[in-house]
Amino acid sequence: MNLKQLSQLLGLSQTTISRALNGYPEVNEETRQRVLKAANETGYRPNRAAQRLATGKAGSIGLVMPVSPGHNSDVHFGEFQLGLSEEALRHDFHFVIMPSHPRDEEQAIRWLVASGSVDGYYLAYMRENDPRIAMAKSLPVPFIVHGRSLGLETDFPSLDVDNEGAFYDATRLLLDLGHVRFGLLNGPEDLDFALRRKLGTLKALRERGHDLQQEYAHHTPMTDEFGYRGMSELLALPEPPTAVLCASTVLALGAVRAINKAGLRLGQDISLIAHDDVLPLLKPENFTVPLTTTRSSLRAAGIRIAQRLITSISGEDMKTPQQELWKADLVVRASTGPAPR
Repeated sequence: MNLKQLSQLLGLSQTTISRALNGYPEVNEETRQRVLKAANETGYRPNRAAQRLATGKAGSIGLVMPVSPGHNSDVHFGEFQLGLSEEALRHDFHFVIMPSHPRDEEQAIRWLVASGSVDGYYLAYMRENDPRIAMAKSLPVPFIVHGRSLGLETDFPSLDVDNEGAFYDATRLLLDLGHVRFGLLNGPEDLDFALRRKLGTLKALRERGHDLQQEYAHHTPMTDEFGYRGMSELLALPEPPTAVLCASTVLALGAVRAINKAGLRLGQDISLIAHDDVLPLLKPENFTVPLTTTRSSLRAAGIRIAQRLITSISGEDMKTPQQELWKADLVVRASTGPAPR
């Protein structure tokens, strides 16, 4: 089905159909819905090149994917991307993905925007005082940030999880159970979410007169291998922790393996809380000892980011705050228990 055939089918001009599909306000709602229904039933898809000429929009969302020889793939990124894709598909938006070395991301975004191939883009993997924010504000297309950046004013469109609050609550739970020796298996120390999770942990500990020594905090890529290594090192300390916070269920997978290898009982000899991004292939309730988690959905975040970005591209007003901060739920399961005597 092409535009001419759809025009003949509906008895409307090609211009009216094109404007109805692209949200022009001069097309009344009844006609718009009639056109959308026919397009859906016949499988009609606009010619992208023609649509771009007519509207000046590419119908695409841009993102830069950091790639380098030592860069680990990230299951969390994939789950977020699924949510973004799901919403983009609903609005017939495409992706333009530009691979880039992590240190060249700013230039890659500039090229992406200058090419005219995207109507907007999102930024992720935020760092402290991230220079990409100032760059994004200087470019002529909409953007949104997944996360925040310590040290910068929050005066840009963003969506984030309250990472500091999540790990504050998790640490408080373990303190209330009598634990005083803590370990932290965290994400890379240059990333904003990891910095905030450590801040939340330290805040709760210091309120009770405790602290987290350097050798008890590990900052690594979030893979099960690093979870295993980190937990093994914690357990080898002269005074190993009785409570451990993991920045991901993927890290926790390796950590639990190390705990089992050491002959310790999870939830009895040692307690563990993981941050759970609702990963469908790694559910905390399916661990041999179900994990207590600070729970948030990356997929839901991806959907929301796409909704806000597409709305901004279309010029609509969502009437929502520029900055959204989602609270993580603390879900208590069997991996946490009283401190061993």
